Amino acid sequence: MFKFRMSDCGADCAKFQKSELEYKFNKKALERPYTSKHSWGKTYGEHKRHLEFSHDQYRELKKYAEDIGIFFTASGMDEMAVEFLHELDVPFFKVGSGDTNNFPYLEKTAKKGRPMVISSGMQSMNTMHQVYQIVKPINPNFCFLQCTSAYPLQPEDVNLRVISAYQSAFPDIPIGYSGHETGIAISVAAVAMGAKVVERHVTLNKTWKGSDHQASLEPNELAELVKAIRTVEKAMGSPVKQLLPCEMACNEKLGKSVVAKVSIPEGAVLTLDMLTVKVGEPKGFPPEAIFDLVGQKVKKNIEEDETITEQAVETHVKKVKC
Repeated sequence: MFKFRMSDCGADCAKFQKSELEYKFNKKALERPYTSKHSWGKTYGEHKRHLEFSHDQYRELKKYAEDIGIFFTASGMDEMAVEFLHELDVPFFKVGSGDTNNFPYLEKTAKKGRPMVISSGMQSMNTMHQVYQIVKPINPNFCFLQCTSAYPLQPEDVNLRVISAYQSAFPDIPIGYSGHETGIAISVAAVAMGAKVVERHVTLNKTWKGSDHQASLEPNELAELVKAIRTVEKAMGSPVKQLLPCEMACNEKLGKSVVAKVSIPEGAVLTLDMLTVKVGEPKGFPPEAIFDLVGQKVKKNIEEDETITEQAVETHVKKVKC
């Protein structure tokens, strides 16, 4: 069987979903016939019991994650699942979109004191404001993820601009993205928009039974996504616009200077019609200094097409580019 380690793909954390089924579903929901092509049982309860890992399996998964150096957690899909995950000592709680408007659940989870990552699929901005107001006074260490709960998610339903709306509405918490689309481009774009957390589903084979597989990434795609995100993180850089050291070679080769458009005699006062801008040798005043040179007196004869240098101007302006 093909095996892979998420840590080898560069992921920081492996997240599962933990349910205590009798606390997540009522009896009739578990007894509901389930005839989908994705079904692993005659009823929805049989289907979910087939898929759910035991507590011992979760402990084994957490130990394995520790052994390979990756964080391990899960979405607690009900209050009892959160209790188990708290006992398991996960580094943070993930709140799935289905519980984001479950305010008693949020309060109890927040009171555990662990960081919280809260998805926002199926919710409104008004609800997210309520979530913020509930969680913030109890536990300030949380973030929101923009999310649309569809599998697979179509690009027109992603609404990445919600990331910006969340950043404006909740400037004191990190904002991230939980994606159910195919491919990696949209998730990379989310990072370029400032997403600080990215969550994606992962599978070994998209053709396997189960509605999530089609909306998941295979290991090679996960590795590509992480690599692309790390590149974008570097590329975000600084908001300060300035001439950079890496640009010096290009500036020396192609950067332009103020040049004499005509012959200028010593003692002349510079006017704009005496000056032009060209790639000059040697370098002289940068083009943005041309208006400041107007009205300055020259100290020596300047030939036509000669660079205007500091030494040629009596009261010269600063040459330094900022």
